[in-house]
Amino acid sequence: MSDRLTEFRLTTDGMRYIALFENMTGAMAMDCVVDDDNDRIIFVIKGGHMGMAIGKKGCNINRVKNSIRKDIEIVEYSDDANEFIGNIFHPTQVKNVEIINKKDKLLAYVDVNGKDKGIAIGKGGRNIQKAKILANRHHKIDDVFVR
Repeated sequence: MSDRLTEFRLTTDGMRYIALFENMTGAMAMDCVVDDDNDRIIFVIKGGHMGMAIGKKGCNINRVKNSIRKDIEIVEYSDDANEFIGNIFHPTQVKNVEIINKKDKLLAYVDVNGKDKGIAIGKGGRNIQKAKILANRHHKIDDVFVR
């Protein structure tokens, strides 16, 4: 699917937040989505950098959170669209991700345990909204559904 990778533009705020995040954590951020509607910043970080981003007992991520004064969410990037979508829903246990092409649209169907469905969708749909934004920005997936 790498031929479907998307180019996206970072806002000035996004670039500023990435510089701050990288400086405070040592982890490499590849993308930053400023989600004012949900008062959060979503960072997509390089694969393998999650431990560095979080830090011992959460010290790095908490330092960033206190500095920005917004909720911080971190998603580990993967070139593999299925793995990336699974990472977006972490810590929800994703059983399977199926990406299909339907009428020239790429659709991702994410299978989770029934008891985890509400968590996967999130309060007010915030988690599914995050998944749709990031899947589109990084893998040109047109829509994401939890089942």
